[in-house]
Amino acid sequence: MAESVRLHGGPDAFGVPRFDFSTNSNACGPCPAALVAVQAVDPTRYPDPGYQALREALAAFHQVAVERIVLAGSASEFIFRISALVAQRAGAMQSWSSDSELPQRLPRPAAVHLPLFHYGDYAQAACAWGLQAVTDPAEADLLWACDPSSPFGQSHDGLAQQVEALHSDQMLVLDCAYRPLRLEGRLALDVDGPNRVWQLWTPNKALGLTGVRAAYAIAPRGAGDQVEALQALAASWPVGAHGVAMLQAWTQPAAQDWLADSLQTLHGWKNRQLDLCHTLGWQTRPSDANYFVARPDRADSPDFGADLQRLRARGIKLRDAASFGLPGAVRLGVLAPEAQDALAQAWTSIRHQT
Repeated sequence: MAESVRLHGGPDAFGVPRFDFSTNSNACGPCPAALVAVQAVDPTRYPDPGYQALREALAAFHQVAVERIVLAGSASEFIFRISALVAQRAGAMQSWSSDSELPQRLPRPAAVHLPLFHYGDYAQAACAWGLQAVTDPAEADLLWACDPSSPFGQSHDGLAQQVEALHSDQMLVLDCAYRPLRLEGRLALDVDGPNRVWQLWTPNKALGLTGVRAAYAIAPRGAGDQVEALQALAASWPVGAHGVAMLQAWTQPAAQDWLADSLQTLHGWKNRQLDLCHTLGWQTRPSDANYFVARPDRADSPDFGADLQRLRARGIKLRDAASFGLPGAVRLGVLAPEAQDALAQAWTSIRHQT
């Protein structure tokens, strides 16, 4: 179910690419207010182990009860932790069913439902904790959704219906990694929908600070037992001082105003980048976010992988969408015009040489 190698884009064995289209970080970043906050941190001191002030700030920002806020070292850390919780709960149920003095239930491994195309760590975590992938959402203990989706950047089809069909034993996690970077379209859930699911937030992408690892989740209403169980599975101080500073800055008007302005810039850059791809003869898929999937004009060539390596040698990195189950396609984060022009020049040069 999971790949042997985790692919996340970004730096690789050749170092940091000059023009990195392989990540979906906000190319207008870093956010000045958030960067100043991170740089001003005193790293000689532990953060508050209970993160009380941070949790209160995040709760106020989202207008939810502070008891619903769960801090995480990163989105991936939370993905693995909640998968562990689901596996643990299934193990407890199997132990319960094996007690001859209690009514019997058929023991089974915990089940997970994954979107058809999805972030690889969902499957990695499920594999690590022995969760069985199922195609029917009704059979799943844990369900994953992402809105806007990755790699396509589109609204998560059928999410509202999935939420309506949830039963009390199921946990649905809505990955909101790219929600702050939505450039158009609308949310897949109505106003009350998010109160019925887990929301996973990773502001470092929107702030252009992906090197600062910190995230948080908002629990559904009435999920106090699940919150306590997740807290019990967490290591001490899952978020360091720099992560605390970034998340605090995220809740402030200065960061949110900068983000709103950056979305206008990204929208213009995206339109330019789409036009450039079409000029190169690339096919593109619709997207609401600051990234999109494209199929280059040489995608059917046996040398397509070599073409991507030739681009990488020129300081340009694209995300091979084969890792998402889309061979012959790439996912492109939206970058500034300078990077777009470099891509066009390099691709044209490669075509002429081969």
